[in-house]
Amino acid sequence: MFVLDVPMLERTEAHLPDSTVREELRRGAKGDYDGHFRALARRLTALGVPDTIVVLGWEMNGTTYTHRCGPDPAAWKAYWTRIVRAMRSVPGRRFRFEFTPNRGRDAIPWPRCYPGDEVVDIIGMDAYDAPRGLRFSDQVTEPYGLRAHVRFARAHRKPFSYQEWGLYENGDDPAYMRGMLTWFARQRPLYQAITDYCPHGVWGCRAHPRSAAVYRSLMR
Repeated sequence: MFVLDVPMLERTEAHLPDSTVREELRRGAKGDYDGHFRALARRLTALGVPDTIVVLGWEMNGTTYTHRCGPDPAAWKAYWTRIVRAMRSVPGRRFRFEFTPNRGRDAIPWPRCYPGDEVVDIIGMDAYDAPRGLRFSDQVTEPYGLRAHVRFARAHRKPFSYQEWGLYENGDDPAYMRGMLTWFARQRPLYQAITDYCPHGVWGCRAHPRSAAVYRSLMR
């Protein structure tokens, strides 16, 4: 399985104003960037990777990335649809497309950005241990949190995933680590991938010995 995060717009973390983002999303919705994504599909096909998941415009419900949804949800969804259709038009390889918001509400409720079952194959979530002081149980039950994500995916008859997760604002948090790994064991996502560098990880970041011990004990 090859999972590739693909920005929907260039200048991915340039913190552009909403007016510029809105204009770019509308250009994409009109088809101005179809050729770019057809070229990407041809290159991926030429590589011959048998199982490619394309994570388009990840964390779109937040404010970090230029490809954020908030400035124009309708244009964002129309642009997503154009990208998927452009890439699917390239023969030789079947891509799976993953819709992956941040856990929680963030800047906009992520269901408002969902482009539709026809153009989404997997419903993912990026789920870090944040904000400070929020217990794992609250991450499950908060609006647009872990439970809402699973219910949404099942209602749409889609597999779900956690393509990014890890420690963050609560430091070395073994309760969070145990909670997430137990959640995966019970809910059985298609896949999950911990981000393994500081401040998130348990192998590449030595600042989290208690969480690392939980990870090792439960992932044997």
